[in-house]
Amino acid sequence: MPEPAGGNERDVSPRMLMELIAGAWRSQAICVAAELGIADILKDGPRSTEEIARAANGSEDAMYRLLRALASVGLCSSLPERRFSLTPLGAYLRSDASVSLRGYARFVGHDLTRRPWGNLTHSVRTGMPAADHVFGMGLFDYVAKHPDVAAVLNDAMTAVTTAESPAVVEAYDFSGIDTLVDVGGGHGLLLASILKVNPGMRGVLFELPHAVDGATSILRREGLANRSAVMSGDFFESVPDGGDAYIMKRVIHDWDNEGARRILQNCHRAMRAGTRLLVVEHVVSPGDDPDIGKFFDLQMLVLTAGGRERTQTEFRELYEEAGFDLTRVVATKNPVHVIEGVRR
Repeated sequence: MPEPAGGNERDVSPRMLMELIAGAWRSQAICVAAELGIADILKDGPRSTEEIARAANGSEDAMYRLLRALASVGLCSSLPERRFSLTPLGAYLRSDASVSLRGYARFVGHDLTRRPWGNLTHSVRTGMPAADHVFGMGLFDYVAKHPDVAAVLNDAMTAVTTAESPAVVEAYDFSGIDTLVDVGGGHGLLLASILKVNPGMRGVLFELPHAVDGATSILRREGLANRSAVMSGDFFESVPDGGDAYIMKRVIHDWDNEGARRILQNCHRAMRAGTRLLVVEHVVSPGDDPDIGKFFDLQMLVLTAGGRERTQTEFRELYEEAGFDLTRVVATKNPVHVIEGVRR
């Protein structure tokens, strides 16, 4: 059998490829653990497989086999007499963790994600979203018609923001900004994180009407109601003016270049010369460097009509077309970056 071309042939083996091919199995096992709440069951200490299965309403034998697999990837540890304990890595699946990824894992394992990914071939052949092919309508239309699915998506976005917001706050210097406008700010977790460490700053959260109640509740809960305002509207029409900086996290990647440019141009119209634009997204690395952003880009391919993750060059071109100069790209401890621009 001929050796594969390229790479370091000494490090290449069929087993390596088998491990990569089976990656979806690992992911699904983790997602099932999240769905069944296994981390919550184990949060108070080790328990037997029988106890875990009973609490999760599952089969004892099947639960043991699931936990054994999860232990092999570091989410729990096996103990004598078929007992298991939670590891620090697995604790991120606890629903009450300060940074909980349970909602994100449930989303990845849900039909909303899994079925379109199962039709990736359709997207690669046609360039069209597999979600439309699977569900018979666009992703956002489908979510709007199914409140239970919308809840899964919203929990996932909250989980991602909970994980990413501290990294953004740590990496980027927000000093000198008196008023920060968060465009498409969801339930306000990112804005709340920024305001809490910048006590002299005011914030404006701008979202679609259905999301503003959740944002108002979170900002009030965090004691930030007197330093923030919540406004509703459509960023394809206009955005609030008066900000010293505008931030958008995981907004631009939902849209093709035309849609993204329209959002940025609406920001441009609301801003004064010299106002900062901060887009928080993946920046796809060049060449063959490992980068989860390249797989998030496939996620956008299968789920959205034209959404994509972009390279720094693509961001620069998009900024220039909308009237901004890209000034720098700030990496964070999470995979996202802060792409800073200044209005011309």
